[in-house]
Amino acid sequence: MPPEHRTLALVAPVAGFLLGFLDFVWIKWVPYPLAELGNSTATWAVAAFALGWWVRAGALRAAVAAVVLLVVAVPSYYLAAALLQGDDLAVIVAPTSLLWMASGVLAGVVFGVAGVWARTTGWRRVVATALPVAVFVEEALRFVARARTGYPGAWWNVLIDLGLAALLLELVGRTLRVRLLAAAVALPLAVAGTFVFAVVGG
Repeated sequence: MPPEHRTLALVAPVAGFLLGFLDFVWIKWVPYPLAELGNSTATWAVAAFALGWWVRAGALRAAVAAVVLLVVAVPSYYLAAALLQGDDLAVIVAPTSLLWMASGVLAGVVFGVAGVWARTTGWRRVVATALPVAVFVEEALRFVARARTGYPGAWWNVLIDLGLAALLLELVGRTLRVRLLAAAVALPLAVAGTFVFAVVGG
């Protein structure tokens, strides 16, 4: 059964706080190359997808919940940095933080809805299954570029991201036909995402 509105209103911000805070903890104390999973846009996007999956039904509910999750996670991350590393709390309202929150709105809508669509049928299910796979493939492509410049441990991160992409394809796809179609959709999405990051990153 889909969660009640009150349950969702509690879970989304609490999950967002935990996502941001534990993300910083992960980066600070987990050794590389696994530490990179904390500093990962794919990980956060898939967290929004997972929340939408848990919501089960109601694209609007899933989108709002996922937006809350990601937007709350940003100041929670910087709060953890202040408490555990002594960073300045003012960074919570810095332009970079606000930009990440704005990105969280967009990603929350897309991946929250995708989590619900992944439980449906037809083209929506295929596209929704492809999205969480694509973000890890896209991140793997970025690590390939880093590896070519000598970034330490980058090839391990490529393998980790591709492994997670394959795992998500297996778990979310559920049937061979959906998995094959989703893989075909995920690849061009990943390439497009690589170009977007290249443009945004300058």
